Amino acid sequence: MAEGKMTATAKAAFLTNTSEADPHSYQIGFGNRFASEAVPNVLPKGQNVPQRVKYGLYSEQLNGAPVLSSRDAIRHVWMYRIRPSVAHGRVSPDPNLNVNIESCFSPSNHNVEFVASQQAWDPFPILEPIEHGSSSAGTDFIQGIKTIGGQGDPTLREGVAVHVFSANISMGHSAFSNNDGEFLILPQHGRLNIQTELGWIMARPGEVVVIPAGIRFRVLLPDGPVRGYIQEVFGTHYELPELGVVGSNGLALPRDFESPVASFDIDDTPWTITYKLASTLHNCKQNHSPFDVVAWHGNLVPYKYAMEKFVNMANANKDQADPTIYCVLTAKSKVPGVSLSDFLVFTKKWITAEDTFRPPYYHRNMSTEIMGLIYGKYGGSSHVLDGGGLSYEASYMPHGETYDTWKDATTRELENVIICEDTMAFMFHISVPVLLTKWATQGDGSKYLHTSDPHQWDNLKAHFLDHLEEVNTDLKAAGLPMLAQHN
Repeated sequence: MAEGKMTATAKAAFLTNTSEADPHSYQIGFGNRFASEAVPNVLPKGQNVPQRVKYGLYSEQLNGAPVLSSRDAIRHVWMYRIRPSVAHGRVSPDPNLNVNIESCFSPSNHNVEFVASQQAWDPFPILEPIEHGSSSAGTDFIQGIKTIGGQGDPTLREGVAVHVFSANISMGHSAFSNNDGEFLILPQHGRLNIQTELGWIMARPGEVVVIPAGIRFRVLLPDGPVRGYIQEVFGTHYELPELGVVGSNGLALPRDFESPVASFDIDDTPWTITYKLASTLHNCKQNHSPFDVVAWHGNLVPYKYAMEKFVNMANANKDQADPTIYCVLTAKSKVPGVSLSDFLVFTKKWITAEDTFRPPYYHRNMSTEIMGLIYGKYGGSSHVLDGGGLSYEASYMPHGETYDTWKDATTRELENVIICEDTMAFMFHISVPVLLTKWATQGDGSKYLHTSDPHQWDNLKAHFLDHLEEVNTDLKAAGLPMLAQHN
């Protein structure tokens, strides 16, 4: 080496570090075509289906888009596994596994209905822990899913569903594949240790996990009972929203998304695989683990995102932006330029707008708004919302803050303030009307409904009427007819 010359070799920082809260490493980036090997040099070079894969592994492709798609619409993953997925027994319907899952949202389905009035649910219950050695069967993730509402139908590859879940036992030798759509999972209480065919994901409250349709997974409970929320989209995928005039940076940064690395089990004991198709559950048995993928490459990949990393943007000097400026992920509809649903998150941010009504203004919206709270204290409507609860505002129906909040917001001295401190709330901003399930409005879920006081607006005053004398003066000065005296 020449005198005075120094060199350094960089090592690619493509994996995250493990921690006590999360023992798994991840590949970083959004929408990447990742490649991962649990055993070195397994992935074929220059082709996908060699005559013989190393170590006698089987090649298997999972497609998440029509084969004839534009290049940027292709979603697929190649897996190199110990046994192909086709090696299983008879697939049979299991009508009793979970009767509270709905996927067909049509007036012809007597299990769902349109509801015009605002709805709000207190926190759904956290199940009691199962004592070690107890004979109680418990409730796992599949059994603990309850549908709140939705729109569309997975058989038409168009629509959305909103669920809540609670569980108190891990999935043992069982796996789940949602063939209807893509799952966006939000744990609210307790961590989820999720084993997928492509590797492990640990998700805590405050993180969101997306699992593509067709990927088999199971949910383990390292902290005991769990509770949370799910949004499911049919026939589309979650994407990052366009940034437009924002430019290159802001909102959810692609580098903050994390996908698993290859991990496989050698397990020749009996397993049960459950598939969801059009809300019905079907089981099959096999004599080996489905989590036997030694290597994989592609872009149909599960991922997670820590929502406290969201880069907030807001109006700096006056007025306020629509809540979609807090969009983490969006799912496109079949109408060009229109989203099916936007996933919004409300976290700590500065509010600096001057001469501005700062709470959410009164509005009527073509979109359906479904909100939940991960932790903290929620403010933004006339109803109460606690962690683990849910609220619903129907398409085009009026909603907004209480009259007391309006009075305070229109008279207080404005200063720069932080809102949502130690708080994380979210909204599913759904562009279509939503039908609610009768489980949520009339069945067991209705036990947690709290109704708004029908008289809460009785004390609201029409302050315009207090200024009629001033109004008439202005009308007269403008040469316009004055208003009659109001009684």
